[in-house]
Amino acid sequence: MSEIDFRGDLMVLSGTPPTASTRAPASDEPLLRLEGVSKSFPGVKALSGVHLDLRHNEVLALVGENGAGKSTLMKLLSGIYAADEGEFYLNGERFEVAGPKQAQEQGISIIHQEFNLMPDLTVAQNIFIGREPRLANFFLDERKLNARAAELIDRLQLPLDPKRVVGRLTVAKQQMVEIAKALSYDAKVLIMDEPTAALNEAEVATLHELIGRFTRPDTGVIYISHRMAEIKAISDRITVLRDGQYVDTVPTATTTMKEVIALMVGRAITVSARPEGVREDREVLLKVEGLSTKALLNNVSFELRKGEILGFAGLMGAGRTEVARALVGADRTTSGTITLAGKHVAIQNPADAARHRIGYLSEDRKHLGLLLEQDVTANIALSSLRELFTSFGFMRDKAMRARTAQYVGALRIKTPSVRQTTKNLSGGNQQKVVIAKWLLKDCDILIFDEPTRGIDVGAKEEIYRLLNELAQQGKSIIMISSELPEVLRMSHRIVVMSEGRITGLLSAAEATQERVMHYATLRPDENPADAAQLLQAEDAPTQTAQKAGDQ
Repeated sequence: MSEIDFRGDLMVLSGTPPTASTRAPASDEPLLRLEGVSKSFPGVKALSGVHLDLRHNEVLALVGENGAGKSTLMKLLSGIYAADEGEFYLNGERFEVAGPKQAQEQGISIIHQEFNLMPDLTVAQNIFIGREPRLANFFLDERKLNARAAELIDRLQLPLDPKRVVGRLTVAKQQMVEIAKALSYDAKVLIMDEPTAALNEAEVATLHELIGRFTRPDTGVIYISHRMAEIKAISDRITVLRDGQYVDTVPTATTTMKEVIALMVGRAITVSARPEGVREDREVLLKVEGLSTKALLNNVSFELRKGEILGFAGLMGAGRTEVARALVGADRTTSGTITLAGKHVAIQNPADAARHRIGYLSEDRKHLGLLLEQDVTANIALSSLRELFTSFGFMRDKAMRARTAQYVGALRIKTPSVRQTTKNLSGGNQQKVVIAKWLLKDCDILIFDEPTRGIDVGAKEEIYRLLNELAQQGKSIIMISSELPEVLRMSHRIVVMSEGRITGLLSAAEATQERVMHYATLRPDENPADAAQLLQAEDAPTQTAQKAGDQ
């Protein structure tokens, strides 16, 4: 299989990208067609008689709740799994997918929801793994490899350093490496499984431009996402799966997102109301003063009240996750104090934080939140083993399974049993397992870092409802999210960060997308107080006009 010629084929990525409404009509013969595809795992019928067709020059959105079978279908198509039944056609010709290499040779490239990277290798080495240029067919030509990667990265307009070790990158930049690797092949069918889950709005826009430039008369994109606005903006048609079965394929332009959601979930979605403000006389449960780290954080101070959802907003690299990690002792601090219920505490590591009943749900659930090779029971009970399920050095397995089963039911975790290995669950259900772990621990403070990343629209509403119920029960919640509408909807107050410092603190009543983004884009040399005065001055004419209109 040939790589992209940087002086040739990749030039299609230059120029203005076409949108879903301006791309040329697709030909009648599908680029890709799947018929009667089925797949079973022990105890689970993942897919049953599914069919799908992708047209030339098309972006086909594939949607469904977590566990609907989307990722399984794409893993069959890309050769990671073998289908039990079904037929695959490319440009009208039937083909067999014996493995990932053969899929790539057929022109099928995939960007996985779970990263498929080697953390100890550089960006360039990951992009061209197995295809590295060599001197005298033996020694690695590092200079040529880095140059090749740099040219690809430059053309894709990605903020990556070819020589940087991937394991030291943020989650968002690791996703960009996956994108670059997929586009380094001469792909005809590009599959994107939740490609924007770790990206901010600017990075999402860049990705959509790349997709628009990639789609041509001989190519197509299958785009898996839970973000309805993205699907509406980028796709031509939408295929819906539910419970491992094909439901329908509808044109994006003439279908409302409410109709798509109804097809996905098979039930009405009740939207939870935005929480009311927390009274200022509520007890301050957590007080952070002057928190700083060597790498990024600079004099971070805030308060968290009992029963409050405190949102943290900001662009990628603003320091939101770093605040959470410093708070639970995962990152070393250089200065600052933490006061818990009026008492100064020293938190040296996450175990200390758990003992103080502070639970942290990391944005990277795969590596920092779960034991993927263990079953659901072991993962949910992990933080509570000693205090709830151990007697005289022996595990009380029956009690542990009974308690964890309660949380599986309450959070609607889709699993055949609590003995199911966690790695076999969908991404959204894995996230629910992490949440269940800290709910069982009965923490007073819960830090949710990207709590709905990779979770479908129905499950999101369940998480939102759960957060509101926890706050009403007196739990204090820090919620970090890259989805600004989510932060605005869920938070009693919003802390806005930029480049390692707090630049704004907004109540629910005064928070708007414009205000949050204004504070999120302040430079280190700009004074947040001056910015606040500027915002007030800009709002004054609008408020005056509104009053005049009311009169």
